[in-house]
Amino acid sequence: MSERSAELKQAEKGALVSILAYVILAIFKLGVGSYASSKALSADGLNNFTDTIASVAIFVGLRLSRKPADNEHRYGHWKAENVASLLTSLIMFAVGFQVLISAVESLITHNVEQPEPIAAIVGIISAIIMYLVYLYNKKLGEKYNSSSLKAVSKDNFSDMLTSLGTSIAVFTASFHLPWLDTLTAVIIAVIILKTAFEIFKESTFYLSDGFDRDKLVIYKLEILKVKGIKEVSVLRARNLGANVFLDVTVRMDPQLTVKESHEIVDEMEADLKRKFDIFDIDVHVEPYES
Repeated sequence: MSERSAELKQAEKGALVSILAYVILAIFKLGVGSYASSKALSADGLNNFTDTIASVAIFVGLRLSRKPADNEHRYGHWKAENVASLLTSLIMFAVGFQVLISAVESLITHNVEQPEPIAAIVGIISAIIMYLVYLYNKKLGEKYNSSSLKAVSKDNFSDMLTSLGTSIAVFTASFHLPWLDTLTAVIIAVIILKTAFEIFKESTFYLSDGFDRDKLVIYKLEILKVKGIKEVSVLRARNLGANVFLDVTVRMDPQLTVKESHEIVDEMEADLKRKFDIFDIDVHVEPYES
């Protein structure tokens, strides 16, 4: 428990880096976007603003996840990480729709202005910064197995692509095609909504105790390899944050002593934890009847 808590504390660094990067880029893009009359850059700035809020939610979620178990939360507070991811997706949905509606209205009413070239330069600088942040968070997320930080890194990567797309749109719009800038704002909105849906789908899946059935099959086959275990009658698993909790009922020879059964189960638990990084396993033993 303490080891996992220490890992999440390290993962918080990634959320803090994202918060700092997004605050700076959001202010910069919104300011330059307004000055340069670039709807694409302004949309990208709003995207970064939502990412700031999302990263704060992730940071809070990681903090809450580290709280120890209590009388009301016997399994700990690990799911706070999943709740943070869900909140992130809802914020992204709200801003994504706002950007989309604004851009579509501009295209319909032909309220399109020629963007200044400086918007393209800002987009390129932003893309470079977000790519570096993406690499940092991806490495931390994988190292400390943080589902929320992995979600943040995906968002970082999509932000890098949108910033790059903004630069291309502003550059091409300078050839007397200003509508391309507004069209890019629409594309950015779609990317925001797509990322929001992916994060929403994953977080609700885990919050509703969904689990990959293929992994359960692999776990079962591994358990049956242990000498002395005749059958696996019940096998359930769920994710709390990035932690896997496993409930297993195995059938064993009724002639075995309690000590012998216990030793076999200990071997099985150690094997699963070592091979699949399972956080906790609850095992129930029943007699095997041929």
